[in-house]
Amino acid sequence: MTVVDAADPAATPPQTAKLVNLPNALTVLRMAVVPVFAVLLLQDDGLDEAGRWWAAVAFGLAILTDRYDGMIARRTGQITEFGKLADPIADKALTGTALIGLSVLDLLPWWVTVVILVREIGVTVLRFWVIRHGVIAASRGGKAKTVVQSLAIALYILPLTGLLASARWWVMAVAVVLTVLSGVDYVYRALTLRRTSARAMKAAAARRAAGPSGTRTDTAA
Repeated sequence: MTVVDAADPAATPPQTAKLVNLPNALTVLRMAVVPVFAVLLLQDDGLDEAGRWWAAVAFGLAILTDRYDGMIARRTGQITEFGKLADPIADKALTGTALIGLSVLDLLPWWVTVVILVREIGVTVLRFWVIRHGVIAASRGGKAKTVVQSLAIALYILPLTGLLASARWWVMAVAVVLTVLSGVDYVYRALTLRRTSARAMKAAAARRAAGPSGTRTDTAA
């Protein structure tokens, strides 16, 4: 049985809706914020505290658009193919830019950036791999990953010192663990869906009916 992800526009069947609508506008806005965010973060090699604060504000606003574009699209029936494609791209662009920027500034180890990006890109590829079989609902771990990951990135963007600067590493450590575990869970569920979906069952039944020689074995008139 196909399970629709209530928190993920990309996992929701498209509906007939105008391309130009509020959810798509929020998604495009999020994509437009990415280069502005990058400039603010990297300003003066990350030494500009005002730039870092404004970068955090831009990141926070972009995260809010991610929260509300999908919610509005589902509640108002404005889900489009463009939105399903552009929403995850905008998400990955924002997260990837933040992580790579933080690593370039030597604020975040590169291995953390690589682990998170490999997981995020891998899940996106898996989503398209199983799209003909159905969609996979976001797990609690996946939702928790998104929240903790966003919080951790925001804490690294901010020019913090003292206890908060030390605490952000632990928040990021939790985010990395949730990232890996939810990624493994997604792989397992994607493989299961490919094997047990109605499409897979129909194909398997057709193969059994065809027999080992590839011709149908039933001879009923």
